[in-house]
Order: sequence, then structure tokens, then C-alpha cells
Amino acid sequence: MQTVVLNKKISRRVEMGHPWIFANEVNRLNDNKEAAPFVAGDIVEVYTHDRKFIGKGYINPQSQILVRLLSRDKEEHIDAAFFKKRLSEAWEYRKKIGYVENCRLIFGEADGIPQLIIDKFNDYFVIQTLALGIDIWKPAIVEALESIFQPKGIYERNDVPIRELEGMTQQKGFLSAPFDSNIVINENGIKFNVDIANGQKTGYFLDQQDNRRAIQHIVKGADVLGAFCYTGTFEIHAAQYGAKSVLGLDISQQAIDMCNKNAALNGLSDLCAFQCVNAFDVLKQWVKDGRQYDVVMLDPPSFTKSRSTIQKAIAGYKEINLRGMKLVKPGGFLVTSSCTNLVQPELFLEIIQMAAKDAKRKLRQVIFNSQSADHPVIYGWENTHYLKFLIVQVM
Repeated sequence: MQTVVLNKKISRRVEMGHPWIFANEVNRLNDNKEAAPFVAGDIVEVYTHDRKFIGKGYINPQSQILVRLLSRDKEEHIDAAFFKKRLSEAWEYRKKIGYVENCRLIFGEADGIPQLIIDKFNDYFVIQTLALGIDIWKPAIVEALESIFQPKGIYERNDVPIRELEGMTQQKGFLSAPFDSNIVINENGIKFNVDIANGQKTGYFLDQQDNRRAIQHIVKGADVLGAFCYTGTFEIHAAQYGAKSVLGLDISQQAIDMCNKNAALNGLSDLCAFQCVNAFDVLKQWVKDGRQYDVVMLDPPSFTKSRSTIQKAIAGYKEINLRGMKLVKPGGFLVTSSCTNLVQPELFLEIIQMAAKDAKRKLRQVIFNSQSADHPVIYGWENTHYLKFLIVQVM
């Protein structure tokens, strides 16, 4: 096996267990003269400058993250059995914490398999292999899923631009016998349509499933406004939990069509209305018009994927939350989220407080959560802690 030797001074992140090795942390490649030079995607061993073993993982010179570690055990073999073992361990963990029907089965680095995402929708699985080194093992991963779960279907959603940074093409399609990719799942006793082939990401956002349950008490008898509603999951939960009226906004007509389909699926069409509009523009106008609601829910997309645009994201989150607060009746509630790991929890709360100051409103925190527990957070690994979910009373 080919080896990689790190610089004398390396980030404490590596020593503390983080699996990423950046190109500028490497002193020498192909250090094993007896081994053939590596090719992109190969498994390599990584050592400190004084030849202490760090770990083994896959390498890709085209990526800024040169090596992603899979194991810290020198004797552990990276083979098909390795991936089956990791999937089995991940499944046992989910079962222990109560996620047996719908869950994120593999959350990349947090489950010891960097850049692999697997979502489980009951008997159907959706896979993303976002780095070359893990894409090579896709057949072994599919075989492991079939062995452990005997699924009704497996689909890949590798139609994401990040793959191009790894020298791969975007693609999607069946990894099992073809099946109807429009399925229905049950979440918190409510049914939702999931378009595995064409929905965002893997077809459905499982990371908010616990947070959607958290609104059940504040929406009873309330007039509820939801912005950036996507397929209406928060809004339909609100209706199911006893809201007086629910209005959802999204810029995508395809998403609005799915909202209406989901409302009808649960017999809630009379309570729910959905509009295809630009939420930024509409909320600004409705503030001027003096509209107010008992509960306003905001679930915007990520405003940045790069540290270079973090200030733009801060401004975006502040502005949308400022408008949301102004639309809340005194004593009502704001439900708000941020899904970028570049805005860490402390910064997110600071942004909310800045918005409250400008809105001249006092806030009382009800709940502050992260993503659902099937998306594990590893302390010190910012990329695993990305979702912030906040409910505040707006005084």
C-alpha cells in the first residue's frame, strides 16, 4: 500500500480524530518505494513526519481534501466486509435511539464513511457518493444494503455539482431493479409523498423530523404562516396539530404542487393553502401592509456554501428573521432554522438577537435544537453540526 507523510506541523484537527487531510498538510506522497504509485481513489496509509501511523483512507489529488480517512486501525482492511460492518453498526445505532422507519442511515464522516450519504425511507434507500474514493466502493455498499435490509429498492441521487470537484460526473438512477420512485412515508403519524428521483437532495429532508414534532403545542388554534415551505412538511404538521389556518409560501410551483398533494393525502386541504411566490418580496410587502400571524415559520435554504460569502449569509438570515418577527402578533411565536454549518449555533443566535433589536421585539426562547439524532453531531467537527432550529416567543 502506498503511504503519505504529513508535515511536521499539522492541524490539531487531524490528531483529534477528524478524517480530513488537506493537500497543504502533506509533506510527501508515494513514500513507499516498494509500492506502485497511487491512482485517484486508492486506499493509502497516512503517517506523521516521524513515522507514527495516523490512519488509512482514500486519496484524490484533484480534491483540496487530499485524503479522507476511513480507519485509524493499521490492521483493519478496507474491503467489502469493512463497509458492511460500518453499515451494520450505523443501523444498530439508529435502532437504539428509535429511528427504525425513516432515517439517515449513513451521515458521512459522523458514521466513519466520509462523503457517503444513505437515507432510508422505510424499505427504500437513496445513496449519494460524493467523493471518488467512496464512489469506487458503491457496488460493495449496494451489496451490503441488500444483505442487511432486503430492500424494495435502491436509488442513487448523485446529480450534485460537488462530484465534479472530484473529477466525477453527475448522475442518478436505479441501483436495484426499477421501482416506482414516488413513495409515501409516515412521519409523526402523518403521511408524506416523497419523490425520490426528482425531489431536493435525496427527495425529503429527514433532518427536521424531530423539530416538526416540536411545534405541536404552539400551533393549536393558531393562524400559521410558513415561508420556504418546500413540500409543506412543517405546515401540514401544524394543520394536523390543530392550527386554525395554515398558509405556506414557496418559489417553486413543483414544490407547491407537492404541498397540495400532501395536504390532500392527510385530509387537510380545507385548513391549508399554498402560494407560489418569492417569500422575500411577499414578506416585505406584508410587513408594510400590517399583516400578523400567531405563528410564523421560516425554513430558508442555505445562504452560503463558502466562507467567502459568510457576511452575505449573515445579512440574509438577519433580514428574513427581521421580517418574520414583524409579522408575529405580540405573544406569538417565531419558528426559524439555518442549514449551513458555516453559521454555527452561537452566530445564529447572535443574528436572531440582532434582528430582534432592529424589530424592537423581545424574545423568549422556547426550544433550541440541532438536526434529528439520526444525523449525529461529532464534537469539534463543524461539518457534522449544520442545522439550527429555534422557537422563540416574540413579545
